[in-house]
Amino acid sequence: MPKTWFDPRVPDSDICVLRNLVDQRSEGSADQVFAKFADCGEWTFRGLREITRSSAAALQALGIRQGDHVLSWLPNGRDALRVWFGLNYIGAVYVPINLAYRGRLLEHVIANSDARLMVAHGDLVGRLADIDCALLERVVAVGGSPEPVSGIAILAADALDGDPDAVLPLERPIQPWDTQSIIYTSGTTGPSKGVLSSYLHLYSMAGEAFYFLTERDRYMIVLPLFHVGGTLAVFAMLAKGGSIAVIEAFDTKSIWRLVCETETTCLVLLGVMANFITSLPKGPADRDHPLTKVIMVPVQNAPAFSERFGVDVYTVFNMTEISSPIISAPNPPVNGSCGKKREGVDVRIVDENDLEVEVGEVGELVVRTQRPWAMNHGYYKNPEATAAAWRNGWFHTGDAFRMDEEGNYFFVDRLKDVIRRRGENISSFEVETEVITHPAVKEAAAVAVPSELSEDEVLIAVSLAEGETLRPEELVTYLIPRMPHYMVPRYVRIMAALPKTPTQKILKRTLRSEGITADTWDRERAGIRLKREKLAEI
Repeated sequence: MPKTWFDPRVPDSDICVLRNLVDQRSEGSADQVFAKFADCGEWTFRGLREITRSSAAALQALGIRQGDHVLSWLPNGRDALRVWFGLNYIGAVYVPINLAYRGRLLEHVIANSDARLMVAHGDLVGRLADIDCALLERVVAVGGSPEPVSGIAILAADALDGDPDAVLPLERPIQPWDTQSIIYTSGTTGPSKGVLSSYLHLYSMAGEAFYFLTERDRYMIVLPLFHVGGTLAVFAMLAKGGSIAVIEAFDTKSIWRLVCETETTCLVLLGVMANFITSLPKGPADRDHPLTKVIMVPVQNAPAFSERFGVDVYTVFNMTEISSPIISAPNPPVNGSCGKKREGVDVRIVDENDLEVEVGEVGELVVRTQRPWAMNHGYYKNPEATAAAWRNGWFHTGDAFRMDEEGNYFFVDRLKDVIRRRGENISSFEVETEVITHPAVKEAAAVAVPSELSEDEVLIAVSLAEGETLRPEELVTYLIPRMPHYMVPRYVRIMAALPKTPTQKILKRTLRSEGITADTWDRERAGIRLKREKLAEI
């Protein structure tokens, strides 16, 4: 990663406030394409400003003012972008909702948001009928067939079409530290928390941290815009004067066609996406594409992927609350590393008392930035969670890490997911990383279950790739030569699908609470017992 001079002062609002960036790009790069869509349509920077101002004027006509919170419940596409940009153009707060939300989770987010207006896809509106919608008064329904909801006015999509020249003046200039969005966490450990993010936070996370992106790049948005992985990519290219390709969702079968059609140069591959791509048949098309950069999280055999597809591979550690503090050089030379600390951030690995551990030891990663407002400024209406996360002046990630002598950082596990078996600490992440190398396995989750002796035993839950079959003993036989004996799972559970949150994170707490089910296979009961390998005496 190249060294750059870092200025700790808050940058001018012209480089990090969305409204100012949209206006600037429409003047200096008016005819340059900013967004290409899967249907071959496109927006220039001039068109982006026109659409943004049209939405902004319409939102103001609906009573939205600077600082108001508005819910956006839309799939990736033109409408999701125009609502986000229109809100931020008038200094209102963008509050996106996961498309899978329903029931009590949806009710919690709506109540927590304090929003009176929602823009939603019409087919989702009916889910509001069975919940308490708190302060919500009106919903602009875009597309689909919206059902009526008692007590809520359903407005047609043209309520978003305003006069671009009728945008009302701002009450005051938008500042870098103003709240830009509230993005909700996945809720793996409890109710989703609304992360307060400033314009400077989003700029630091994307426009600044992703040093390898330039104005010549086109970044494909394969992650949802209600996810920080989607929003940061859009903002990165706006800040750099580059462009985006917008698709609704990642699909292995069509990804290369879409990359070529949209002339995409950069793509993010999250979780099993990289495995899905490498599982495709090899052929000349592997290098017949415009892609030059791939961001792989977590990184998996970067040299092989780079060689096969002719791209540079990068990796990064980030979460909604922070600003990409660890990022790699191209084609990370150290296998399994997340990269090194970037300029402008401080990171430490600490014990349970927030004391820094020795190099090589495992502890919790804590983060702070050298510039104010470059990370989250709390959880909305949740002071207890904010205080706990920000104790002693550092943001606590909840992730176990270690660092080597060269300053490379390695993700070990979520702290709550570490397994302890017979005196050994086991990283569920490392178990899963090995399990998913089996060609029949699609996804895997390792969790601790009680041992009849003491401490824990390892249970691995897996779902299989389409058309594949796998017997538990085959998986264990595959793993025995690939990992230490104490890491080899005792229990194997093969499932049609792993339980997940609406943001598609695996719900390990569900697997832990279900424990050893009737369909769980026990290798020791099957007669497969593993012992520490004895070495010859020296």
